[in-house]
Amino acid sequence: MQIQVLGSGCKTCKNLFELTQRAMAELSMDDEVEYITDISKIIEMGIMTSPVLAIDGQAVMEGSTNNIEKIKDLILSQSK
Repeated sequence: MQIQVLGSGCKTCKNLFELTQRAMAELSMDDEVEYITDISKIIEMGIMTSPVLAIDGQAVMEGSTNNIEKIKDLILSQSK
């Protein structure tokens, strides 16, 4: 599974990246979480807001959240 957090490098984007890493650890999944700050990648996906959580090249969440359970649910729903 390919997990990416795409963002500008701001505090909100970094927070989503850290929460996603923590969610993966809590789920005992060892897939790497990639942090991409190249805005052109977000635009290529047709998205105009950041941060973006993408799994296997598909955006599954746009914008920020502090809800780690939501992130876990998104990861689990895509891993099936």
